[in-house]
Amino acid sequence: MKRRTSIAQAAAAALSLLILPACGPPAVGSGGPTSPEVDAIFADLQGDRPGATVGVVWNGEVVHRAGYGTAHLDHGVPITPETVFDIASISKQFGALAALLLESEGNLDLDADVRGAVPELPDFGAVITARHLIHHTSGIRDWPHTMALGGIGFTDVISFEKILRMLHRQQAINFPPGSEYAYSNTGYNLLARVIEVQSGMTFREYAESRIFGPLGMTRTHFSDDYLEVVPGRAESYAPAEGGEGFRRMPNQLTALASSSLHTTMDDFIRWMRNYETGQVGGEAMLRTMVQPGVLTNGESLDYAHGLSVADYRGLPTFGHGGSWVGYRTNFVRFPEQNLSIAVFCNVADCNPAGRARRVAAVFIGDLMDPAPEASTPDPNPEGPALTAAQLQQYAGSYRSPELDSTFDLQVDAEGRLVATHWRNDPSILSPTAADTFRGDQWFLPEVRFLRDNAARITGFTVTGTRVRDLIFERQE
Repeated sequence: MKRRTSIAQAAAAALSLLILPACGPPAVGSGGPTSPEVDAIFADLQGDRPGATVGVVWNGEVVHRAGYGTAHLDHGVPITPETVFDIASISKQFGALAALLLESEGNLDLDADVRGAVPELPDFGAVITARHLIHHTSGIRDWPHTMALGGIGFTDVISFEKILRMLHRQQAINFPPGSEYAYSNTGYNLLARVIEVQSGMTFREYAESRIFGPLGMTRTHFSDDYLEVVPGRAESYAPAEGGEGFRRMPNQLTALASSSLHTTMDDFIRWMRNYETGQVGGEAMLRTMVQPGVLTNGESLDYAHGLSVADYRGLPTFGHGGSWVGYRTNFVRFPEQNLSIAVFCNVADCNPAGRARRVAAVFIGDLMDPAPEASTPDPNPEGPALTAAQLQQYAGSYRSPELDSTFDLQVDAEGRLVATHWRNDPSILSPTAADTFRGDQWFLPEVRFLRDNAARITGFTVTGTRVRDLIFERQE
């Protein structure tokens, strides 16, 4: 199917055509209406195991609303559309909308230096704006990677204030603001702080008063207290090692605006309908929501305002996915077909994005291009072979002053270079090029050693897709 318009144009045009009178709330109860074809997509999640809740809105009507599996294995509580989930990064569209609403009130300039609101932010030698934060073009490093390098695990307590304290210790950013795109949860957390300062309210209060309250989303809130009791909340799980059973993945995160939105499928259906009704934000603001960011060189991004704009099998879409501890979530909207789908899972191997696309095919598959053939990833190239004696030059202790974190590198009995940290699992570093290594733990994707003019090793940098050139200095 040949596309006649750009993704952003199609999404904006469809939104402008679909501002309808507000619909009433969906029916309450365990579920329904349901589609047998959709039920089949989630048949493997039935019973005494973690599962999912699914909502589908098509032309203003709820055409599928159901829960599968178990919300809390300790007590055998089933998942229903009324179960509360942490929907992870799907939260970002609410952070972006909050910024747009605050701008419309005259209380936020999206193009002003955010240090005017948050003077604690280090001066990185360039102006960072709220618009940069929204589109992930600020250059600010992503905290999941930096905190992992600091020895903080995902199931540890990670509070909003701790994230900001980490940010305030940073000494560099990935690139000049506006010049590139690099996904940054930290940027959205900083956006939440800016909104708090400019509104005079907590971020949770502002989102409640401007978004959730008006839409009747009475069981939705941004978590700002990981110890808070949330009735009906699903626990998160991952498959146990060996494939037998599941293990619990504690959620102790309060990352405002980037994540940590707790909601039910029934409440989220109200939100999906808002893309049709414009009850909150109005037609013009919803068009803005799907407008992609633009780099300083004029290049348009695939990321808008907390929403990724894309094309699936010839049809324009916008939406977002989410992943935190054992929660896996996905929201996708096909604006030209007026179809919205949300899948919230409480188990790490659920693949909600793949399931959401299969759900879409149930309703509009006849409008889609043929499914693309699966591609085979290229194998990792072999790097130079180094002897234990050659590896020994890299051994030593390396510390990041920004993270107050130290890695010890040693050559083990098998002649491998191993990086250890008292709070992290050891990582085997394999050479990929001269002075460059790849770790077998995700937080050390590229380790590049630095040398002085005398060719002595002075430290190493860690680089990934969301963190670049974070320096660890060699300790004498």
